[in-house]
Amino acid sequence: MFRGQLAGLPNLSVVDGFYGNADRIEDMAAYALARLPDRCVVIGHSMGARIALEAWRQVPSRIAGIVLSSTGIHSPKPGEAEKRHALLNLGRDQGIAALVAQWLPPMIGQQHRSNIQLVDMLTKMCAAAGIETYACQINALLNRPPLDDVLPAISCPAMAIVGSDDEWSPPEQHRAIAAAIPGCALQVVSGAGHMLPVEQPDAFNQCVADWLGQHPQLG
Repeated sequence: MFRGQLAGLPNLSVVDGFYGNADRIEDMAAYALARLPDRCVVIGHSMGARIALEAWRQVPSRIAGIVLSSTGIHSPKPGEAEKRHALLNLGRDQGIAALVAQWLPPMIGQQHRSNIQLVDMLTKMCAAAGIETYACQINALLNRPPLDDVLPAISCPAMAIVGSDDEWSPPEQHRAIAAAIPGCALQVVSGAGHMLPVEQPDAFNQCVADWLGQHPQLG
């Protein structure tokens, strides 16, 4: 997901390994914190943004700044568990390829769905993660901790960033995030969907670089 950021942003490292297949947001955050510098700016995409917020909740003194990409702050909605488990059952019954074929297309912005190279890369990435990693992630998301008390308490520089065509976590969700965090910046990248960091890597990188430039203490 962050290949374009590793190439375009200095001093960036990625927490890999699917959080050791933890199945709770709290444990995923602990996994990430064990692999992060003592103090750093964290960039979280989608579920990773919820993990970044949980990391701030657990050890705010270590989070110098936070970037929340393509995410949400709401608790599980009615019917969410059924939809997520239906996809999991599809994958277990018909294989990971069937799960990815149904799950992935709506995650990509309309104008990028015909990009064969991009779709192939994302398909292979998701398939390589496997069914059990997906099961751990949906368990974590369905048991996600509430964020109402976290967002207003964030005291470090923050930015919310989203693609204009994100059908999964649309711009209005990010306006709510930016409104809830004191001083939070908001960037909407035109023509990108939920997979913003790989759909528009240069635009994503420029937004992050510009935001960092406004906060020289983060450099």
